[in-house]
Amino acid sequence: MTEHPTPPSHRTIPLHRLAAAVPGARLIGDAGTPITNVVYNSREVTRGTLFAALVGGDRDGHDYAGSAIESGAAAILVEYEMPVAVPQIVAPDSSRAALAQVARAFYGDPSRELEVIGITGTDGKTTTAAMLEGILNGTGRQTGAIGTVGIRIGNGVAHDLGHQTTPESSHVQRYLREMVDAGSRYAVLEATSHGLATHRLDGVRFAVGGVTNITHEHLEFHKTIENYRRAKAMLLERVAAEAGGVVVLNHDDPGAMSVQPFAGTATVRTYSSTGNDADLRAMNVDLSGPGVSFNVVASNNTVHVELPMPGAFNVANALCAIGLALGVGVPLEDAAQALNAAKPVPGRMQPIDAGQPFRVIVDYAHTPESMRTILTLLRGQFPAGRLIVVTGSAGKRDVEKRPMQGAVCAEIADVTIVTSEDPRTEDPEAINEQIVAGAVSAGAERGETVLAITDRREAIQRAFEVAEPGDCVLLAGKGHETSIIWGDEHVPWDEAAVADELLREMFGRRRHGESVP
Repeated sequence: MTEHPTPPSHRTIPLHRLAAAVPGARLIGDAGTPITNVVYNSREVTRGTLFAALVGGDRDGHDYAGSAIESGAAAILVEYEMPVAVPQIVAPDSSRAALAQVARAFYGDPSRELEVIGITGTDGKTTTAAMLEGILNGTGRQTGAIGTVGIRIGNGVAHDLGHQTTPESSHVQRYLREMVDAGSRYAVLEATSHGLATHRLDGVRFAVGGVTNITHEHLEFHKTIENYRRAKAMLLERVAAEAGGVVVLNHDDPGAMSVQPFAGTATVRTYSSTGNDADLRAMNVDLSGPGVSFNVVASNNTVHVELPMPGAFNVANALCAIGLALGVGVPLEDAAQALNAAKPVPGRMQPIDAGQPFRVIVDYAHTPESMRTILTLLRGQFPAGRLIVVTGSAGKRDVEKRPMQGAVCAEIADVTIVTSEDPRTEDPEAINEQIVAGAVSAGAERGETVLAITDRREAIQRAFEVAEPGDCVLLAGKGHETSIIWGDEHVPWDEAAVADELLREMFGRRRHGESVP
C-alpha cells in the first residue's frame, strides 16, 4: 500500500520563494513560475507541480524527471542541474533535505501554529501516542496525529500510511497544514529513527519530545546501536531548539537515558514504572485485573489511574503520555482521568474470539525486546496453558535481531512457528532459518517446538491446529498492517480477519446474521 496521494493544494507560491527556503540552493529559470503543488512521486504530478527528484535505496527520482515534466510539472527540485526546459531548484546537497524546507515554505510553516509533540523509541511509540491523543482530545484539546496506524487530522478525516510510520516531509507538512486548517492546535507525531535521519521531520518545530526506550532495531540502516541512538537523539535537539521545550525520558531504560545530553537546555522530565527515583513514578501497581491500576506520584501530588489495558509495559506507556501531556499544560488530574477511558490500539493485544477453546491475540510485536515483553505478559496470564507464538522478521531490515528474536521465543513460548512477515526481495525461507537457528540455540527442538512455514496463513492455521483448550496463541508482527510485502508488491493482508476466518472455519461459530447451511 502506498501513501495517501497528494491532492491539489489550492495554494500558489512563486518558485523563488521556495528556492529561498533552501540555503545555498541555485534557481535556474523563471523565478516567478507559479507552483501549485509539491510531490516526489512522478505519478502524482499535475500541471503546476514542483517535482522533487529524491534519491533512494532502490530508485533515483532524477530518472523520472522527464515523465514528470511530460505530465505537467512546472519545475523540478534536483541534486544536479539537468538538461530540461523547465525551471529547477538545484539543492546544495540532498534533494530530500531540500524538500523538507521547500515543503515547509509551501505549506506556510504549519508547525509554528501547533504544539507539536514527538514520540520516539524502539517500542511503545504507537500506544503512547494513542494514549496522549486520547488525553488531549479528552481534555478538550483538538488534536491531529501522524503515526503507525495512520493519520488523523482532527476533524474526522483520516489517511492510511500502509507500512510507513513517518511519511516524507512533503506529506508531513501537508498533514500539519490540514490539521491547522481543521482547527487542531496540537499534533502528536511518531518520530522514527528513519524519519529523523532522512530529513522527513526537518522543518517541524517540536515543543515536546518523549523517548520510550531504545533497544535493538534497524541496524540494517543505522549500522551501529550508537548511530541508532544518535538518530533518536535528533528529536531532543529539535525540542531544545525551541524556547520552553520539554523532554520526557524513560528512567528505567538505559537507552532512553543515554540520549539525555542532547536535550540541551530543554526541561527534562523522567518517569519510572518500577518505582525508581524519577519525576513521575508509578506506585501500588496492580496487574491482576483485565487492565492495570496504579498511582502516579509527581512531586507532592498523587493521582490514581485505572487503565483499561493490560501489562506493566502499558504503565510505562501511560507515564510517558502523562509526562508529555504535562509538557503542554494538561493538569495531572485531568490527564489521569482521561486515561481511565483509554481505547485499545488496533493490532495491539487485540483478542480474537470466534468460539475457540483457547485464546488468540494479535499484536504488532516484532523486536526481541517487544517479543520478550508480550510473551512474558501472556505467560503470566496463562501459567497452566501452553504459549504458542507465530512470528517472523521483515526482509531488507535488521538481520542481527532475527536469531535474538528466535531465542526469546524459545525461552518463553512452548511452541514457535516461524513464518513470513514482509520478505520483500529477500528469500523468506532464509529469513525464517535465521530465526529458527536462534530458537534452536536457546534449546528449541527443530520440527517439534520450533518449525518454519513460509505461507503465513498456513502458519496461523497450524498454530490453531496445535492449540489445545486453555492455551494461548500469539500472532505477532503484523498487528494493524494491511498488507504483506512480497518482492515489490503489497499483497492485501488483515491478520485479525484471517485469524477470525480460520477460527470460524475450524470451530463453527458464525457471525450474527450468517445462515447455517
